[in-house]
Amino acid sequence: MNEIPSAGGARTSDLRPTQYAQAGVDRTRAQSAIARVAALAATTHLPSLMAGIGPFAAVWRLPEDLPRDAVLVSSTDSVGTKTKVAVAMGDHRGIGQDIVNHCVNDVLTTGATPLFFLDYFATGRIEAEVLGQLAEGMALACREAGCSLVGGETAEMPGLYGIGDYDLAGFLVGMASASNLLGPALVREGDILLGLPSTGLHTNGFSLVRHLLTQRDLAYRTVLPGTDRPLGELLLAAHRSYLAPVLALRQLGEVHALAHITGGGIVENLPRVLPDGLAARIETRSWQVPSLFSALQELGGIAPDEMWRTFNMGVGMICIVPGATADLSSPLTGHGFFRMGEVVARSGSDRVILH
Repeated sequence: MNEIPSAGGARTSDLRPTQYAQAGVDRTRAQSAIARVAALAATTHLPSLMAGIGPFAAVWRLPEDLPRDAVLVSSTDSVGTKTKVAVAMGDHRGIGQDIVNHCVNDVLTTGATPLFFLDYFATGRIEAEVLGQLAEGMALACREAGCSLVGGETAEMPGLYGIGDYDLAGFLVGMASASNLLGPALVREGDILLGLPSTGLHTNGFSLVRHLLTQRDLAYRTVLPGTDRPLGELLLAAHRSYLAPVLALRQLGEVHALAHITGGGIVENLPRVLPDGLAARIETRSWQVPSLFSALQELGGIAPDEMWRTFNMGVGMICIVPGATADLSSPLTGHGFFRMGEVVARSGSDRVILH
């Protein structure tokens, strides 16, 4: 048998045996964990999926009744430092839901519905239980959204990530009809703003929260004044998907635009769907800001402006609709919608006016 020369010219027989695992990458452990992910992903597969986890790339069959003006819509995001809370609490299922639902909501703002989702998981050392919980959450969210988890990437990178730390990102592709796309071009003065409640912080503002806890030397098991559960549990509430209520809204009446309230809060996200010359007047008393936000503000002495530019303040999605749609109060209320403001002519520099 021929000896294979090393990169430095020495023969392998002259070198002490070295394995990848000695560098911190255990391929056997990784393959076992990935097999669990593949089994969970299979529960989300739809007939359009021709090849999923296993090959080098997934293959998706477009439907035969494809609209003539069909367009693909895509979104990518990460969960961010919320993962640090999950690691501290040892609870990761909600993080899997977070990444899928965040991407679903972003795609939804165009008027598209989701087709398939891919994930990117990177860590210092693959822990089967952690990856399994994440996969359970992703699979659950994909099934609820009617999309397939078709694959992704699992990377073990010791030295780049600390043991126990990880990052989770997601990529979602959806489809819409070009003639039915939503956005600023449809928005008019006098349109009504309908809000949908959030389930907490969703996936934004966690670096600030972690900074506050460090400053105050508080643990995630702390129950903040005005709240009814340990802070860690409240923080890990899964990012809500707005697919079902938005589809119900579109069946009831016309929708002009949707704003997913993520990093930057209402103040920075709502202007993204407003045309030049128009602003949004928000009636802040039209909903009850959840006690978690008030407790965090009190804990850190955070200025109101900073709160509104950092957190969603209890509103996860804002739908801009004509007055006729907003008047369908009974069926809309059943889905959690509430009237929170209107679109007005812009008279100054502010795109969002809080009252």
